Amino acid sequence: MSQGPDGQAFGPGAARLAGLAGRLLGWRPDEFWHATPAELAAILAPPSAAAARPLGRSELTRLMERDHD
Repeated sequence: MSQGPDGQAFGPGAARLAGLAGRLLGWRPDEFWHATPAELAAILAPPSAAAARPLGRSELTRLMERDHD
C-alpha cells in the first residue's frame, strides 16, 4: 500500500476523506475522486477574516451601481 510523506498509508486516509466529503459536502464518491487535493483543501479550510466580514452599506451600494443590470 502506498505511503505518504508522514508514513501513513494512502488508502485509509483517502477513505476517511471520502467519508467526510460525503457527510459534510454531500459529495458522491465520483465527485470526491474527481476533485483535486487543492479543491478539497479550499472547501474544507476555515473562511478568512476578510470573507467573514459582513458587507457594508457603502460597499453594497457601490456593487449595485457597478452591476445594475
